[in-house]
Formats: sequence, C-alpha cells, structure tokens
Amino acid sequence: MIRRFILSAISLLLSIIAPAQAPARLAVRMDDMGAFHSVNRAIMDVYADGISQSVEIMPVGQWYPEAVKMLAEAPGIDAGVHLAITSEWENARWRPLTHCPSLVDSMGYFRPMMKPNAAYPGLSVKEAGYDIGEVEREFRAQIERARKDVPSLSHLSNHMGSAAAFPEIDSLIHVLAREYNLPFVDAPDKKIMGFSRVNYTSPDGNKGPHGSLAEKEESFINMLRSLRSGHNYMFLEHPAYDDSEMSPIFHIGNENVGADRQGVTDMLKSPRVRQALRDCNVQLIRISELF
Repeated sequence: MIRRFILSAISLLLSIIAPAQAPARLAVRMDDMGAFHSVNRAIMDVYADGISQSVEIMPVGQWYPEAVKMLAEAPGIDAGVHLAITSEWENARWRPLTHCPSLVDSMGYFRPMMKPNAAYPGLSVKEAGYDIGEVEREFRAQIERARKDVPSLSHLSNHMGSAAAFPEIDSLIHVLAREYNLPFVDAPDKKIMGFSRVNYTSPDGNKGPHGSLAEKEESFINMLRSLRSGHNYMFLEHPAYDDSEMSPIFHIGNENVGADRQGVTDMLKSPRVRQALRDCNVQLIRISELF
C-alpha cells in the first residue's frame, strides 16, 4: 500500500515538473477576400467566430473596396496580397490594374486558367504566353494598391499557382518579396521558411474526402492528428456563403461553388474542430507568425 502510494506520488511529481510537449502550430489561411461580397462576409464571420485570423486580399476583385473597409475594422487580422493574373469564374471576371495586353483576352479580362484545360481550350496563360515585364508591372500595382489601403500587410501569396506554373514568375515574386519586405508564402521553397503546407487528410495519409461538411470536418481533424509537435503548418481554404450571389458562380469542373464554400465556412466555425484542436495540442497562429 505504501509502495503504491509512493509510486503514485512520484508519477504525479514527474508530470508536474516535466516540460509540456510543445504544440504543433497551425496557420489557417482564408483566400480570395475582395472577390465577392459573400466571400468578404464569410471571411469576417470566421475571423469573429472561427479558427482563422489570416486572409489573402485581391486588389483586382470587384469587392476589394468593401474588403478594405472590413479589414480596417478588424485590426487584429493578418492580411496578405493575393497576386492574381487569372480570372477563373464564369459570370464574374476580373481586370488588371495596369495595361498588360499579353495577360488579357479580347474583352480585357484576365484569362481563366494558368495551365491548359480541355474545358477552356486556348484560354490559359501557358498557351497564350505572357510578357514578364507586364507581369511585374501588374504585380507591383497590386502590391502598391494593397499597401496603401491595408498598412498592416504581412506577406504575399499567389492566385491559381502562378509561381508553381512558371519558374520565371516565381523568381519575380521572390524579388518583389525582398524589395517590399513581404515574405512569399506560396514559394516552392516554403519548407526552408520553416513551415509545411497541409490539406484535408484521410486516415491513410492521402488527401481526404471534403465534399460535405461532415467530410470536411473529419478530414480536417485527420490532418490535425498528423501534425508533429513543435512544427509549423499552413492550411488554406476559401470561405463563402451558399447564397444568391454565389449561385451563378462556377467554372467547368467546379460547379457547386456556393455549397462547397458554405461547408468551408461552417467547418472553420465547427465546435467539433475546435475540440479537436485542443485534443491534438495544436496552437492556432497567424501567417505572420510563421516567419
């Protein structure tokens, strides 16, 4: 009896004096702020009552002015410039801020795709080509616009994988990142920056199903279970509402945009996900805390 008491006391003492295991640190990123009113509202909803405090703002978006006003009223939010030279949606298109004829179609809009896509033959940046000088001017204009309107910018990101598609564009964004002192978080060498990108995950470690809200929750929680103590990670998604604004928004191959992004919004506010973050010892951080 005495021996058992002594062992229990020693175990309790060790649990008190042993250093706590360092949490995994996760930045949850919300893309495309400024693209639609629905997106702006959902992002601010998640910021107020969800698990993300980091957004990517698009100066070329139709709802960019509203996004700027919203960010001004949320001083704790972490914002990056989401550099865009494509406009993928049917029924709503974005134009550049500068004169860049190599980057636009006959109507003056950005092309819909970065790489060739059978549903949009000939309508990709890869097929049409581009003038890197025009890309630089456009990216600079987007950065300068956002710096003027959102003084607390912390980083750069890219829309639709322009850096991954073109090493020349990746190199350009690195130059701009150094010049403006805004780290490029979508760079292919992001592991060197001290974090890894994570996605929805299945129990076997592959990409998990994420069609319904239940699938999103389960696959997100599976991802949380895979995170390693003391390591940094970034997860990105696209909140919006399934409302009348989003109902006509689609591109071929991605038709259920409103419903899907409503599920994202709900998942990022889910009590089940919040509990899993605690159970898995995962600390939520802003993107600015990754570097």
